[in-house]
Amino acid sequence: MIFESHAHYDDEAFDEDRQQLLTSLKDYGIGRVVNVGASLESCEATLQLMKEYPFIYGAMGIHPSETAALNEANFVWLREQCANEKVVAVGEIGLDYYWKEPEAEIQKVWFERQMELAREVKLPVIIHSRDAAKDTLDMMKALHAEELGGVIHCYSYTKELAWEYLNMDYFFGIGGVITFKNSKKLKEAVEYIPLEKILLETDSPYLSPEPNRGKRNSSLNLPSVAQAVADLKGITYEEVVEATYENACRLFRIAE
Repeated sequence: MIFESHAHYDDEAFDEDRQQLLTSLKDYGIGRVVNVGASLESCEATLQLMKEYPFIYGAMGIHPSETAALNEANFVWLREQCANEKVVAVGEIGLDYYWKEPEAEIQKVWFERQMELAREVKLPVIIHSRDAAKDTLDMMKALHAEELGGVIHCYSYTKELAWEYLNMDYFFGIGGVITFKNSKKLKEAVEYIPLEKILLETDSPYLSPEPNRGKRNSSLNLPSVAQAVADLKGITYEEVVEATYENACRLFRIAE
């Protein structure tokens, strides 16, 4: 079975067929899913999905692009939700300089606060970093992120930067981008990263792999990602599926 380590099934892209899709996942070999919070609203929706589906776990966190909505009152609410036994991480949190709002200083404040939250509630982190490689790494080092553990979601940087995160004992979320023809840098990184530090993810409904690039993504596309990793590493598809399932269970502290 495949472990989907990062999806957003609360997204409106699934409004028409969410139940049908989710109830079919096991028939297609998808055993577990972590639905990841990105806004206060999506955290609330994630809590509901966790209630409805035994195989769905959750992460509570605010995406950097949504951090302007945070304040002390709703941050208390966010902390309270982390006590739920099916919440397995704080995320997705981090920095995103692709979008110009909110300004970087606001993103940094709430990145640090959410890292501190993860330390407080003793959960690993799911890190989002887009066009912010240096600042993300600098902040994680300053905040001793190696003590928290976590995953660099949708890893898209170089193998040299991967070395830095491996030294912090982090995992790497690998999704549909690995199948893109122009993803040479990522393919080099995946060749370099040990299999025991790789997680499979989709970021559904975004980043569908080839040949479905541009279409709505779902966990049903994970076999394409697993095969791409297997091809790069010269191992079998089954080895990738088994290892990444074990990796996710280890990171998120889920009994197999």
